Amino acid sequence: METGKLISPSRATAIVVSNMVGTGVYTSLGLQAAGIHSIIALVFIWITGGLVALCGALTYGELAARIPRSGGEYVFLSRIFHPAFGFLSGFISMTIGFAAPLAISAIALGTYAGNLISINPVLIGVSVVILLTILNSSSFRTGANFNFVMTSINIVLILALCLAGFIKGHHPGFSVSFNHSDLKQIINPAFAISLVYVSFAYSGWNSAAYITHQVKDPVKNLPKILITGTLIVMILYTLLNFVFLYTVPLSDLENKVDIAFIAAQNIFGTSGGRFVAALISIGLIASINSLLIIGPRVTQAIAEDYKPLHFLGIENRNGSPVYATIMLTLIALSLIWTSTFEQIMTLIGFTLSLFTISSVIGVFVLRYTMKKNGEDFYHTFGYPFIPIFFILVEGCMMIYVFFNKPVQSLIGIGITLVGLLIYFLLIKSDKNVKH
Repeated sequence: METGKLISPSRATAIVVSNMVGTGVYTSLGLQAAGIHSIIALVFIWITGGLVALCGALTYGELAARIPRSGGEYVFLSRIFHPAFGFLSGFISMTIGFAAPLAISAIALGTYAGNLISINPVLIGVSVVILLTILNSSSFRTGANFNFVMTSINIVLILALCLAGFIKGHHPGFSVSFNHSDLKQIINPAFAISLVYVSFAYSGWNSAAYITHQVKDPVKNLPKILITGTLIVMILYTLLNFVFLYTVPLSDLENKVDIAFIAAQNIFGTSGGRFVAALISIGLIASINSLLIIGPRVTQAIAEDYKPLHFLGIENRNGSPVYATIMLTLIALSLIWTSTFEQIMTLIGFTLSLFTISSVIGVFVLRYTMKKNGEDFYHTFGYPFIPIFFILVEGCMMIYVFFNKPVQSLIGIGITLVGLLIYFLLIKSDKNVKH
């Protein structure tokens, strides 16, 4: 690929960070505090969630080094197991896997930005999606550079909130001392339940694997990008939630969703709400932009393998897959219009986790089928314990989700299996499919 269409590791790292940082970190602590009454245990949840995501990133680094092609799980599963399995993952990603979170982020952006400007929230969200679609359709590097700027501003604002919180000081009842009661809170079932929500807040750690072919020297840089991006978010999340607990009494947080707003009011006074609205709005703009960068790359990877879809993989002279980007936007806008995005995310959440776990399992398969002992490339740190830890924790969370939402999980599996019909139709229409 032309060097003018490639981005630096710093830009790719910003995509990972912006894809991870959403509204979850600002809202879920109140639900956790309802079942866990220990500051240490609550902070440890965010550290644990970060370690699980980091284990995934450490493993995906090797997958990306061994299979240096854009497309994420679609490419990994197609190459390691079977093209049909990979297509199922790609089908969900291409249709609603990225469109649903994009729609959710757009509506959330409209809600928060509506506190700063008196415009209809839906209109704000839709307008931003359309403007960012135009930006990312015109040039890949321009979209990546814009994302880097917005992500940098977002990180600065998060750090400013944390610094102001420490300067303001802790609330009168704040105290930290590890004892037996804290340990009991950590082994409490509520801890495991909270870890499920924290895991969703960390989702997106794998995003750099979707744009492999547009990163400079991906075999060398992708592992660093995945790991660095995840570490940055882990530090930010842990620091931010500690500040929430440092400035607001636990009793005031229980079952509340506007955690950041409560903490900011304690820190900044009446202007706290506007600061939080600006903070989250900027973060959501970066998040929407990153989804518009990585989502079309899955569609592009599929289009390269199946001739009937070839037009979706066409890039303009600036490295942007225009038609794939437009398709993602149209699906997201239709979900906003019908207000079905949250239901869809609930339905497909189980299967998305299945594909991620399967990809991590794939590193064991690759160790035997694609031996490159003589080549200098990244190998998973802590292998085999790191991928095993990820598989066990994510697997337990999948089981929890399935038994708590069996109907939604089964419907999600059913929606995914529709991809098999599409797969065989594509195979039948094109006898010369490339894999």
